[in-house]
Amino acid sequence: MAYNIADLVEHAVDLMPERIALLDDSREETYAQMEERANRLAHYLHDQGVREGDKVGIYSRNTIEAVESMVAIFKLRAVMVNVNYRYIENELRYIFDNSDMVALVHERRYSDKVRAVAAQSEKLKTLIVVEDGTDLDYSGVEYEAALAQSSPERDFPERSGDDLYILYTGGTTGSPKGVMWRQEDVWRVLGGGINFMTGEYVKDEWELANAGAASGPMTRFPIPPMIHGGSQWATLQSLFGGGRTVMYPEFSGHGVWQLIEKLGINLMFITGDAMARPMMDALVEGNPETGKPYDPSTLWVIASSAALFSPSLKDKFCELLPNRMISDSIGSSETGFGGLSLVTKGAEHAGGPRVKIDASTSVIDENGKPVEPGSGQIGLIARKGHIPIGYYKDEAKSKATFVEYDGVRYSIPGDYARVEADGTVTMLGRGSMSINSGGEKVFPEEVEGALKSHPDVFDALVVGVPDERFGQRVAAVVQLREGASPSLRELSDACRLEIASYKVPRSVWFVDEIKRSPAGKPDYRWAKTQTESRTADDDLKVAETSKSS
Repeated sequence: MAYNIADLVEHAVDLMPERIALLDDSREETYAQMEERANRLAHYLHDQGVREGDKVGIYSRNTIEAVESMVAIFKLRAVMVNVNYRYIENELRYIFDNSDMVALVHERRYSDKVRAVAAQSEKLKTLIVVEDGTDLDYSGVEYEAALAQSSPERDFPERSGDDLYILYTGGTTGSPKGVMWRQEDVWRVLGGGINFMTGEYVKDEWELANAGAASGPMTRFPIPPMIHGGSQWATLQSLFGGGRTVMYPEFSGHGVWQLIEKLGINLMFITGDAMARPMMDALVEGNPETGKPYDPSTLWVIASSAALFSPSLKDKFCELLPNRMISDSIGSSETGFGGLSLVTKGAEHAGGPRVKIDASTSVIDENGKPVEPGSGQIGLIARKGHIPIGYYKDEAKSKATFVEYDGVRYSIPGDYARVEADGTVTMLGRGSMSINSGGEKVFPEEVEGALKSHPDVFDALVVGVPDERFGQRVAAVVQLREGASPSLRELSDACRLEIASYKVPRSVWFVDEIKRSPAGKPDYRWAKTQTESRTADDDLKVAETSKSS
């Protein structure tokens, strides 16, 4: 029995060929149509010399063609490489070379950068260009032309659960790393191969497709770009079970609610505040085209993961969208799913999400021992069982992240957490970004959540800056709402209602827009450059504020 991504998709195709698999605001594609087009692309890639284990990049926003390409690559037993569509030429050069990419599917709008970098890449020989309404010159073959000349048949060799899946990290704190998984392992932790609530294993590769065929399809909307593992797996989960998946390349707060009304979306997946905040603003404003409130009646579930979802914003969603299931979950490229909490209005909060972890996730100390619930001790999130093989072409980082204690192998990517007395776990943040202020460890996400409780703050990133007395002090780069001008004292007072005084920002840099990845993840390197390039817009002397610390 092979728990393989392409096999699992094909089972749904075989049981539900006429169901809608993919749709956007102007077209729909059935499972049978997706199957034929993915087969054609797989055959074209094979004709160009792509073989089992070869790396094929997808450089695209969220489009139907991006999903077809993903399925085609898995059908061929090749390895997909997710390429961030905001990369500049130097970053493209890195990922093309680091991944040993031999073929690339990309939207035409990126042709100039691809042509410049591909000419310098030793292994990248095949370029396939998806039309997107732009008119840039390109090298390679047009996507539809590649499909037209290739076979629609499903006549591929037998696949294995050992086939490789790679997910490149966002690289917000360093160069992107390719996290290598066996396909069965990543399916177990992200694709529905284990019941997230009970821990029960799926024991039949047809189970998800059979369950989907026996019920009506759910319409899902993974909003973050497909470069994000969460969106990839929200899409694949939907395909395994015969669901309908909405692909839309541009994000806006109003656009989300308009699509929900138009397409009857039941579940949407977001990455924290970067998406939730403009969505909430749009929901409050209503539809500017009709002057009426939006109708979100088809929406049942809002699922957030992988980025800060501020408590104040969660409360607002609960208020305006009652009787929906709103969840916040933890996980990473190196661990997959780790735990989940259901959001309720007015819930006690401190730091990042407070979740119930699954059976394979724990919080351990520096010796690999479990942290005692309610002890207040800070430990590291660790996952055992179905975890990655390691990082692609990086043995040193693999040894540092994938560690063995007492004969058990763990994935420990560096996320700190605290175990509460009731056994739930509060996420604090990535250790590499923590701030050491006078010997106290401060995690940026906790402070960012406190800052966003102030109604004038639209977005914020928190970093450490040098301080003569404390080594580092907490500093914030803040994007205000239009027309707002709070002082640092006002922001500090709001924070003190949420966090201890030593965590409150002492310096603030105001910017027009916070820089984040397309998936909404924070760019702390950019935030650091803001603090280093100019004097703070608002600054309280440490000696003054330390009196109340």
